[in-house]
Amino acid sequence: MRLLLICVFISVTCTNISAQVFFKTEYFGTSKYQVTEGDSSQTIGNSKGSAMVYQGGINIPLSMKLNEKNRPTMWSISGGGAYVKLNNRNFTEPLVIDEILNLGLSLNYQRPLNDRWSLKAGIGGGIFMPSTKLSQIRYKNTLASASVVFIRHLRPNLDLGGGLAINNSFGFPMLFPAFYLNWTTSGRYSVHISLKDGLEMSAGYNVNKNLRLSFVTEINGQMALLEQEGKDKIFTHQYVVLGLRPEIKIGKRVSIPLTFGLNATRTAQITNRSLKTIFQDKGYSFKASAYASAGLQIGF
Repeated sequence: MRLLLICVFISVTCTNISAQVFFKTEYFGTSKYQVTEGDSSQTIGNSKGSAMVYQGGINIPLSMKLNEKNRPTMWSISGGGAYVKLNNRNFTEPLVIDEILNLGLSLNYQRPLNDRWSLKAGIGGGIFMPSTKLSQIRYKNTLASASVVFIRHLRPNLDLGGGLAINNSFGFPMLFPAFYLNWTTSGRYSVHISLKDGLEMSAGYNVNKNLRLSFVTEINGQMALLEQEGKDKIFTHQYVVLGLRPEIKIGKRVSIPLTFGLNATRTAQITNRSLKTIFQDKGYSFKASAYASAGLQIGF
């Protein structure tokens, strides 16, 4: 859960210069459910499951001004949502839930401080539900966050930064460290590593102007805030994906990324909404399974 929360914090600071819309559908094949404690793992009965994840988002610049180094001073607004359908089977205990709904909105600001440093900040909020019934939304299902990150431009293609984020994941406002990384090489062969909205790493080859092939590694996830047995809980759904991605480009503004590969591990567990859960040595997850996804990205 620790990495997922970091991703939630940093996501409110990330913006694109141009307006952008994306949609993505992900499929996770059936695999067995296990508990890991220390260095040992054990399958839990005949429990197993698969999942479908549907995501979408939009980023809209409200105002923008570029300096002589082409770095923007800008305000933007970002919105996004995710729906997860978990097909859980043969569970005899309430260790997982059947669906997740995440909706979020943030106001973002960025500006260069000098030739070497920039500032990114954001404030936002979201709904993290264990169902799609909006009539059941309560204050406990909401999460507010704010962050400030200072970014060092080490090279034209390498940015590294850090700062602070605050949110109420554990039921009260709490400060956490926030991290930022963006490294890209260009050319026929290229590498991209990013820690902004989750962790993304890719090594690719541009076949031609309409097709790019990449090997990708990604960490992403969703969560739900809920109540179980009279206690506040967090359900974490987090996954590590490795795969081959052909990306079809249609003109300069539309691309269709397709990914085929392996879901190395898929955390799916309910924990207390308490700071102590960060340090626990016991976790529940689904084993490795087949993975596939299809997306659509549109720039304006």
